[in-house]
Parts: sequence; C-alpha cells; structure tokens
Amino acid sequence: MLSVEDIDLAYGAARALRGVSLTANTGEITCVLGRNGVGKTSLMRAIVGRHPIQSGRIVWEGEDIAKLAPYERCRRGIAFVPQGREIFPLLTVRENLETGFAPLKGADRKISEEIFTLFPILKTMLHRRGGDLSGGQQQQLAIGRALVTKPRLLVLDEPTEGIQPSVIKDIGRAISYLRGKGEMAIVLVEQYFDFARELADRFAVMERGAIVMSGGQTELQSPDVRQRVSV
Repeated sequence: MLSVEDIDLAYGAARALRGVSLTANTGEITCVLGRNGVGKTSLMRAIVGRHPIQSGRIVWEGEDIAKLAPYERCRRGIAFVPQGREIFPLLTVRENLETGFAPLKGADRKISEEIFTLFPILKTMLHRRGGDLSGGQQQQLAIGRALVTKPRLLVLDEPTEGIQPSVIKDIGRAISYLRGKGEMAIVLVEQYFDFARELADRFAVMERGAIVMSGGQTELQSPDVRQRVSV
C-alpha cells in the first residue's frame, strides 16, 4: 500500500536521505532500524509530509502523495506518532484525543472504545491535562490520538524512547493487535532491537541517510543486523 521510491531529502546543504526506497503492506509491520542521526526520522517526516523531498516518489494506495500537505495525507488515512510525542500539555486527555477528529466526517467524530481497551489508563485520566501524565502515559495518548483518525497507515517514530519497560510491553501488545486486525500498514522506527525483532514482519536498516540492509523477519535474526543498529 505504501511505496517510497528512491527519495532524496535535504535540510539546506545537508543531505539527510539518499535514494531511499521502502514498502509497507497492510497487515504487516515494517521496522526501520539504525543508530541516531542516520535519517530515520527524516524518512518518517517525508512519508507524512512534514518535510518536502527533493526527488523520488511516495505512493500511497496508488497515488503519488509527495506534494500533498500533511493534513491532506491525514485525510487519506495516514497517521503519525512523532518522536517526543508532541501531545498538547494544557489540553485534557479527552481534548488531546479529540484533536484527531479534524480529518473525520461529523458522524465519525467519536473516540472508539477500542482505544481504551488498548490503553485502559487513558479512560481513567480523561479529565487530566496531558502535561500531567508520565512519559509512558503521554506515549499511549499520542498513539491513541493517531488511532482516533481511523488510519490505514500508522507511522510511529521511536514509540519506546524513554519509556518504562511495563509500558513498552503494553505498546508492543497494542501494535501487534493492530497488525493482527489486518486493516492497516504499520511503519515503526525503533532503536530497541529486541522490541523490533519481536514485532517486525519486514525491516530496513539505515546508515548515513541510505538503506543498507532490508529483508523479512528471518533475516532480522542475523548478527550483522544487530551489529549495525547497536550503539
């Protein structure tokens, strides 16, 4: 459903992505691995429209979306959970979730009970401000906000960063459940190798703005992959 084709991206004179290609299919998790500063976040920003690409194509459901604004991509079913979460600290948990209503038609503007099944803590904190939540709770809120938009492509940029182990397990179970429904493609950026190994159907390893290794779950077991992503 998603095909990133030979894209380049630059910040001024600094080239962040060099001929990157990636695919993600419905019902699968594609995991992007690599050390800090290799271009993983730049690739996610390109997919969701937060930074323009210089060349190449980003094809989603048969349409080249490379020139569409982020809100237009969201209306086409693409949701983003950014690194650092970016929840609204002064809004309540409910209000943060309701910001996901923007791309939806009036009849669809409701928070699915499924979100509270995945992350029960959110239901108990609906009236608390986002900024009062712990880092792990904020991450669950950020994922919940993305799910409110009813995405067909879910892009997550390092959802386990700075999160306590118990919440990492909850997030892993939620991502696995969403994959199992077979209704969306999932692209996951991850540095935590063991977390990625448990979830990924396919993977791509990045170095210096390029993908240097890719393959299926079996190849992910290779010691060479771990060596390339370990600090």
